[in-house]
Order: sequence, then structure tokens, then C-alpha cells
Amino acid sequence: MEPSATLHPRVAEVTERVALRSAATRAAYLERIARGGLARVHRGALSCTNLAHAVAAMPDDTRARLIDIRAVAQPNLAIVSSYNDMLSAHAPLRDYPDWIKLAAQELGAGAQFAGGVPAMCDGVTQGQPGMELSLFSRDAIAMATAIALSHQMFDAALYLGVCDKIVPGLLIGALAFGHLPALFVPAGPMGSGLPNDEKARVRQRYAQGEVGREALLDAEMRAYHGAGTCTFYGTANSNQLLMDVMGLHLPGCAFVPPATPLRRMLTMEAARRAVRLARGEVDGAKPIGELFDARVLVNGIVALLATGGSTNHTLHLVAIARTAGLAVDWSDFDELARVVPLLARIYPNGSADVNHFHAAGGTPFLVRELLAAGLLHADVATVSGRGAACQAQEPWDDGGRLRWRAPPPRSLDTEVLRGVDDPFTPDGGLRLLRGNLGRAVIKVSAVDPQHRVVVAPALVFDDQDALLQAFKRGALERDFVAVIRFQGPRANGMPELHKLTPTLAALQERGFHVALVTDGRMSGASGKVPAAIHVTPEAACGGALARLRDGDTVVLDAERGVLQVQVDSAQWDARAPERPRPGRAQQGIGRELFEVFRRNADGAEQGAASFLLPDWNP
Repeated sequence: MEPSATLHPRVAEVTERVALRSAATRAAYLERIARGGLARVHRGALSCTNLAHAVAAMPDDTRARLIDIRAVAQPNLAIVSSYNDMLSAHAPLRDYPDWIKLAAQELGAGAQFAGGVPAMCDGVTQGQPGMELSLFSRDAIAMATAIALSHQMFDAALYLGVCDKIVPGLLIGALAFGHLPALFVPAGPMGSGLPNDEKARVRQRYAQGEVGREALLDAEMRAYHGAGTCTFYGTANSNQLLMDVMGLHLPGCAFVPPATPLRRMLTMEAARRAVRLARGEVDGAKPIGELFDARVLVNGIVALLATGGSTNHTLHLVAIARTAGLAVDWSDFDELARVVPLLARIYPNGSADVNHFHAAGGTPFLVRELLAAGLLHADVATVSGRGAACQAQEPWDDGGRLRWRAPPPRSLDTEVLRGVDDPFTPDGGLRLLRGNLGRAVIKVSAVDPQHRVVVAPALVFDDQDALLQAFKRGALERDFVAVIRFQGPRANGMPELHKLTPTLAALQERGFHVALVTDGRMSGASGKVPAAIHVTPEAACGGALARLRDGDTVVLDAERGVLQVQVDSAQWDARAPERPRPGRAQQGIGRELFEVFRRNADGAEQGAASFLLPDWNP
């Protein structure tokens, strides 16, 4: 399609509503970051003792540049990284700081490793007590980022991170230092391994007792087999796509594999771009706090919807936005989903992985198509300068030289990626559910139409293990709505309940009408079983799920956006809410350290953040 100069009226309407709703908080945020940026080179505000501490370990030539506070053209870059060598997604980041320092030095600038942030993997902690730290690790990462930048030695920052909570946490921390230019630097996905649909089949057979642990482990090891992100389209890869579309990455760099010359070129170019941003040499560029406005936020939501991305971003994007003084809610997501077509099918919304998506045209193709349809704001700032069209370019290695070019004119695989003239579905893959059980979100891009409406008796559980035990006893061979409650932010940190997927999928394939309703999370890999997740208010705060009883008829209707219990209103009002059972104190495996997070967490629709209270007013 040819570029369109006309913004879609629904996109314009939602953006205007977000901007108006946020007018006071956004103005206060911009004022605050302006105060933070009053001293162009913060090193000039440090005492001699401060400065000596900060440069003591630096090479002589770098030290000389950094102590010359008059040399405003010699920026110092902060490197904040989630590197560790246990997790595949973060292992490639090991060498990036040296590449960044080398590139900065070539331009007469400095770069320092300002700090590391924790990086945990939901794939490792799935179904384990450690998963109850997962969501709040985002807030810990944001605070660790702030600590790394607190030395005020820096003129711009490079944020190295990939996975579920890491990128949102880094972005929240970056926005707290919104007066600094910022670039996000990804690591790229591992190579394609065992096909995702085969992996899912083995998991399902294991859940039914048809294969043993050895077969399951063999399948998992063939699926997860090298350095880089997991290749399915969960939260990690949704993060990377959003950073591309929102203009916080160099164009088209999200899914370039690690350990390739092109990946090294892109990382070093990110450092050069950061130096130029700090020097004011990039036309139209802005510090991240000004760059990340309502238009950029809406662009991110549109990209999430157009690709069937992770449901976790209905939490993360809200918390990120609030950090920047922007107020967005699930109604905004829902309205945009009505007009944004689904242009990608990547597992769990299809069988392909992100490497196939990238090969078919990837994010640059997607950006060009969405711009042509008027579904993205074109007039935004990016780290490349003016306009979202900057992101509709793909990088390539031209004999050892980094260049950019236009993506292919047509998708190279229409089973994975399509243009707006031939979408997979005319609307996005996310819906808002409302009713007397509260507000929830559901991802429908992987749910077949015949499974999108379930009316069945509730079976109520207070944790996911209780459901799995019932399955093993043969007690679930029936139509039912599984209700897993006391899984919200204040109850236990809102863990993902992804290990329920194989069991519920097996029951659905046996012909039963099944669905999940929970105040917990289902993960970025929400799949083919209808799941009303993030139910707000949560049960631990007196939400309606605490009043549900076994046998109550629950209506989950993703087509009409309904989440309802069919109980006589007088009987319903007379019910006292259940309380979490005794002995559920969140202690052990480090959970006691996060009590302050649970006690102060917002509801899911407010971002489930522990440092942004419902009455937040900067």
C-alpha cells in the first residue's frame, strides 16, 4: 500500500482521549524532567571528590575526557544491562558493553557500565514459588535502573535487555530519567528449533500421561537450544517488536540473530546514535520523556494488537504510560482492537516463530502497512529522528557495512505475515470483558470462533495445583469454567498460570467446553483455550471472584465482551466473600522481601505497579 496521510478516526479519537485524560499528569511529568535536565552535563555539578570516585577506574584517555566538564561535545553514555549467563536471552549481552565503549571512543565520547538489573525467566520459574516474584521484578528492575543512573554522570543511556519484565522495567526507569536521550538494545532470538506446534503436542501428551518426562525434556531441549530469546511470540518478543515500532530501537533490529556480524554492527551503531543524540546532532530527536508521548503509546498498542502480542502488555504498557504521566485503560485497548486488523500469525497464534516472521518481512513491513492504513501516528519522534516511517526500514550487512533498505513490497510468507489489504482477521486479537465478575482481558487471536463463548458451571480453585490434582483424579471430564482466584498482585504477586494450558487444551480437544477465569496472569503465550485473565478487582481485595461458588453458571462471551455469573441478585448480594485459606503467607524463596510490593500494588488495570498508587499525583 502507498503511505496514507489520513489517520484512522478511531486511532485519532483514542489518542485524543488519552491526551485529554492525562493533561495534568503529563504536564507535571514534563515539568519534572525539565528540571532534571537543567544542567546539560551533570558531571559539572559534581564535587571534585564525587568526580574522582566516578572516573577512578577508567582508562586514562576516557578519564581525561570525563573530568573536562567544559567538553560538552564529549558525552558519556550509561550502559544499563540485564546480562547474566544462565538465561539464553541475556547471555548474548555479555560482549555488548565492550562494543559500545569502542564505538563511543571512536567518536571521542565515553561510555561506562552504569549498573546491572536483575533478569529472571518465567520459563524457568513457571509453576514454581519463584514465579510469585516475577511481576514485581519489573518494579525492582525500574528501581535498579534509577540507582544506576543516580550518579548523574551521563548524557544519554543505552538499555540492554530483552525479556518479559526486563524491558518494561528498564523503560519505566528510563522514563524516570526522562531528560536523557535513550536507546534500547536487543539481543535477538535463538535459531528455530523444534516446531512450536510439535512442542505443544508433546506437552499435552505429557499432561495426559501418554509420554514420560524423558520425552518431554527431549522436546523442550530441542525447542530451547541456544543463545537468544525463545522464538515463540510471548512477552519477550512482544517487547522487542514494540520497541521497534515505538522508535526506541534502531530500525528493524529486534529480530536480528545474536552472534552475527549484523548484530554487532547494530549494537555499535546504537552507541554512535546515542552519542549523536546527546550532542543534538539527530534532527527531530528528543529525550525519551518527551519522545514517549500519547501518540507513541498508541502506536505501541496498535502494534501489539496487529500481531496478537502478549496479554502481559495490558499491564506493562499501562504502568509505563503512568510513569510518563499518561493515563490509558483497557477500554482504550478494546476500542483500538475493533479497528486494527491482525496481520501476523506467530506461535501461539499460529505455527511459525519470530524467525519466520522476520524472514517474511518482519517489523519494517508491519510498520509500513500500518502507516499506509493510517493506523500509526506518523508524526512522532524516534531515536532515528523524525517520523515513524524511519522504522519501516530493515538493516542489512553490505559487505561489512551497515545499511538500511525498504522491506519487501509484499510479504514473503502470507501464512505468517500479511498486508492490511488481506489481514488474517479484520480486528485485533484482544478484547475487554465486563460484567458482574469485574473487568478482564482475553486474547482471542489463537482461540477458534467456536470456543469464544462458554456458558458452564464454575469449578473454583484457590491455586493452579488444585486444578491439576482434580484433573489427575478424573474429576474434570465435563464442561466447566475453571476459576483460579487469589492470584492477583496483592494476593501473591500475580504469577503466570501457564502450566494449566496443556491440561485445559487436552480437555477442550476431548470435546468439552472449558474456559479459565482468573485474577492472575496466563502469560504472553496465552493460547487456544479461552481465558479471562487479570480480573479486576482481584479476589484478595474483595473482588467478585471471592463470592463465586462451585456450580454457579458463568458466562464468558468474548464476542460480546461479557464476563458474568448467573446468580439471583439477592442471593449474590447476601454472600460473604471467601478469604484466602490459612497458611498462604507469602514467605520463603525470597517472597517475604516483596511484602511491601504486594501491600502497595495497584490493580491490574492500573498496571499492577507497587510504586504508582491509584491516587498517584506527581
